[in-house]
Amino acid sequence: MNRPRISVFPKCYFDELYSGKMDYLDWLRTAATLGGEGVEHYDGFFKAGVEPVNRVLRETGQISSMLCFSPDFTHPDAAERARQVKRQHAAIDLCVALGIRNCRTLSGQRFPGMTRKEGIERTVEGVRRSLEYAESHDVVLCMENHYKDGNWQYPEFAQPEDIFLEIIGRINSPYFGVQYDPSNAVVGGFDPVAFLEKIKTRVVTIHASDRYLVDGATIDELRQSDGTIGYSDKLRHGETGKGLNDYDAIFRILRSVNYSGWISVEDGMNGLDELRGSVEFLKQKRGEYYS
Repeated sequence: MNRPRISVFPKCYFDELYSGKMDYLDWLRTAATLGGEGVEHYDGFFKAGVEPVNRVLRETGQISSMLCFSPDFTHPDAAERARQVKRQHAAIDLCVALGIRNCRTLSGQRFPGMTRKEGIERTVEGVRRSLEYAESHDVVLCMENHYKDGNWQYPEFAQPEDIFLEIIGRINSPYFGVQYDPSNAVVGGFDPVAFLEKIKTRVVTIHASDRYLVDGATIDELRQSDGTIGYSDKLRHGETGKGLNDYDAIFRILRSVNYSGWISVEDGMNGLDELRGSVEFLKQKRGEYYS
């Protein structure tokens, strides 16, 4: 039986790895001890190039699962949007060099003054201009229901559920799918399980994490919050399986469509032991639903 595989992503060290303060090769050696079956990369981590990364992966017996990439297709300047398409092409090249099939893509920032129509049209144009190149390199672009890239000034344009669904509804290609993140649905103020039901046949990759409410906070307060300015101060990162997400419901839906892609853990904000625990939890759920 084909079943999902579990990989890890260093969300806990994102700033250090992006700035170069932490050596990415050292992280990859650490990742090999966490129980995952693959490792997810971010394009901004490759300070020393691709070959040293591939060498360490071979040495540690790991494989690359996914590439996390953040194009800004909604930028108000047309020349900058064209540059973002070129960046997406470069990310596709990086996928090929790493032996990766799936590349995360986004809409872009929610720039002040941009209308809904403008944002949707710019996103669809950017993705479509990238798809021919993706197809020629056998790479699938996976649009994530996202909150905000760590290097962006403004939140994700397609964070609201209705905008996200409209965008993916306009793009029909076997080289385009969805990267599902249940925690980002929670932050966006909509039901991650109901959302998964709507997109389940288009999911090709998954980010797994969890959130919990601070003492005294309620889910109603969270859902009434803006959800676009920043992570709510009522939310905290926690070990996967111990927060707000219903992973039994999520795995039931995934099994119903025979999902067998990567599930990449975004965790470790409170220490690597939690990331190990998240991996073990997901393996346990996989065993329950894919026996």
